Amino acid sequence: MSQNDPSSQPSDFIREIIDEHIRSNRFGGRVATRFPPEPNGYPHIGHAKSVCLNFGIAAQYGGTCNLRMDDTDPSGETLEYVESIIDNVKWLGFDWGDRLYYASDYYDQLYEFALELIRRGKAYVCDLNADRIREYRGTLTEPGRESPYRDRSIEENLDLFRRMRTGEFADGTRVLRAKIDMASPNITLRDPVMYRIKKAFHYRTGDRWCIYPMYDFAHCLSDSLENITHSICTLEFENNRPLYDWFLDTLELESHPRQIEFARLNLSYTVLSKRRLIELVEGHYVRGWDDPRMPTLAGLRRRGYTPEAIRNFCERIGVAKNDSLIDITLLEHCVREDLNDRAPRVLAVLQPLRVVIVNYPEDLVEEFDCPYHPQRPEMGSRKVPFSRVLYIERDDFLENPPKKFFRLAPGREVRLRYGYFLKCLDVIKDPETAEVVEVHCSYDPETRSGFAPDGRKVDATIHWVSAEHALHAEVRLYDRLFQVANPLEGKADFIEHLNPKSLEILKSCRVEASLATAAPGSWFQFERMGYFCVDKDSSPGNPVFNRTATLRDSWAKIAEKGKK
Repeated sequence: MSQNDPSSQPSDFIREIIDEHIRSNRFGGRVATRFPPEPNGYPHIGHAKSVCLNFGIAAQYGGTCNLRMDDTDPSGETLEYVESIIDNVKWLGFDWGDRLYYASDYYDQLYEFALELIRRGKAYVCDLNADRIREYRGTLTEPGRESPYRDRSIEENLDLFRRMRTGEFADGTRVLRAKIDMASPNITLRDPVMYRIKKAFHYRTGDRWCIYPMYDFAHCLSDSLENITHSICTLEFENNRPLYDWFLDTLELESHPRQIEFARLNLSYTVLSKRRLIELVEGHYVRGWDDPRMPTLAGLRRRGYTPEAIRNFCERIGVAKNDSLIDITLLEHCVREDLNDRAPRVLAVLQPLRVVIVNYPEDLVEEFDCPYHPQRPEMGSRKVPFSRVLYIERDDFLENPPKKFFRLAPGREVRLRYGYFLKCLDVIKDPETAEVVEVHCSYDPETRSGFAPDGRKVDATIHWVSAEHALHAEVRLYDRLFQVANPLEGKADFIEHLNPKSLEILKSCRVEASLATAAPGSWFQFERMGYFCVDKDSSPGNPVFNRTATLRDSWAKIAEKGKK
């Protein structure tokens, strides 16, 4: 079916609303959405859900989706964040054409809208400071009190607001408020602030403005100016919907979008509050916004997550009306599922143990033809050198193994991946620590095919690399950033829940020589070890890898158990 055919797409309550609007011709059959991030931080996996929803709905109904920077607060907003948003939305696979907008594009029009509300007696300049406004607002059970400045004349309000615009007054001394209803059961409608004085430099408009519109005022009007039909936002804005409608109705604007709220993404073992992410970065608990432990798209991207996996995850969790905590294992499953298809298989040893094959010729080097993917012959193969001295994974050998240990041990035989049978004969230990530093083995030259002519079998196959030919590599093993499923639950500071083992750096790893020119961002499955991505810190001949995911898939086991 066509991507633009609604019947080919999954349904949910948002799409049901849109379907009804199309049937009733509410917006002339049009569907126009927008993704409106604030450029005061890097976009994260929660934003990805909104991106996929807004752009996905637009594509499904043959409509448009705008990208709009909600840059109404110059504090903390930077071009760096704008560029990160643009780059990562593109990376996710979405295109807004020539429809990149900024709330700051509309500052002149928003100012005129504010003047119009004053002329209609629907807005006034208030001299109460922020604390007093909060005090006058009332509570959920008690109505608010009217500001003593509420009944200023239209002429006085126009004069004061224009003087606010010219910078005559200090920050925090005056605000422009909508005149609605201080007794409304919805606190949002109790004369909300529309403009505040903030003499701060704006990354786009410089010092041209010293008053800036509040989100609730700017957002609905920006939507209207762009002829948006469906303003899809997260659940915390549900109480703001009457205010959204009030501004548009009071100004009698022809374009009146419908605001629809959905539950934001809450992910286990993660924080998605931008304020707390900033705290992690500025407190140096992580190595920046693109640290692979961060839930930012830049961090997930650097870790090796694919846009396809993230889009698949967003589609699977769907949209709901109530908040819930999504298990992070589902996201990890989507990543494994995607990389299982696309990641070439290679050999890498993370904790090397030296192996000498005593009956193998010292000057002989063979080459094994190893496929990049067992189910995808079109991916081809590469030649992997084999020699007398190898490295195997230290965990694949035990001198005194327990009963159910089937890998290499004294007197025991295993199969080398793509190669010979190998039997342990002896071990060499460090005289001071008694640690095993070298294993001496023999090989059976008749088993190059992976099978023994006499029919004998072995219990395990282990991976390896040739000591002479392998590259030194740094491997960074990432784990979840937090030790508890909900770091924000309870009274404890979320920083207390940080996982001290969220990063382990291994500097003595060995990887096969074919990875010498692996490009940053490329994915591989290290056989038996997991999925890894080449980090941007890599250089030719000195690769650095990030562990994207282990091979163990908890979500697959949970899903399978649920079917039974």
